[in-house]
Amino acid sequence: MFVLVEMVDTVRIPPWQFERKLNDSIAEELNKKLANKVVYNVGLCICLFDITKLEDAYVFPGDGASHTKVHFRYVVFHPFLDEILIGKIKGCSPEGVHVSLDFFDDILIPPESLQQPAK
Repeated sequence: MFVLVEMVDTVRIPPWQFERKLNDSIAEELNKKLANKVVYNVGLCICLFDITKLEDAYVFPGDGASHTKVHFRYVVFHPFLDEILIGKIKGCSPEGVHVSLDFFDDILIPPESLQQPAK
């Protein structure tokens, strides 16, 4: 259900964050960018687990921010095919059944995916 995914991204740190520790600034920027977002073929990103490698930082002309290539691991919600999850029914409509997993509320089970007989 939850997996650690290794990812690589270039993180932009604005100049007003230079007084902070680099790892703290990078963690904040990565969480702003990825937390609560669905990444295609990865899953729902939950939070940063750790930073495994920092490459050199660069400042480009006309931009006072530093740009650092970061290797990191992220906690991701990625249910497997046929995995059984326990949730609470939030409501029913002609569109299907709305289910909550407490940390994620936007699950819709369409009528054709429900066990028969279902009304």
